[in-house]
Amino acid sequence: MILQNRVKELRARFNYSQTDLANLAGVTRQTIAAIEKGDYVPSLLLGLAICQAVKLPMEEVFWLEEKEE
Repeated sequence: MILQNRVKELRARFNYSQTDLANLAGVTRQTIAAIEKGDYVPSLLLGLAICQAVKLPMEEVFWLEEKEE
């Protein structure tokens, strides 16, 4: 399974830079960039912090997809 996300799209909707969202979530800009690219799977705590920053429930920001083989 692969964790997909809408972080980049939602960040743009709220007019947040990667740094803005990183500050709200308590991480570095590089962490937000890695999440957006799918290179990093956030912890539950970090995922919840991101959802709180964009004011949406977890299932509207993150979801699982079957891995293609």
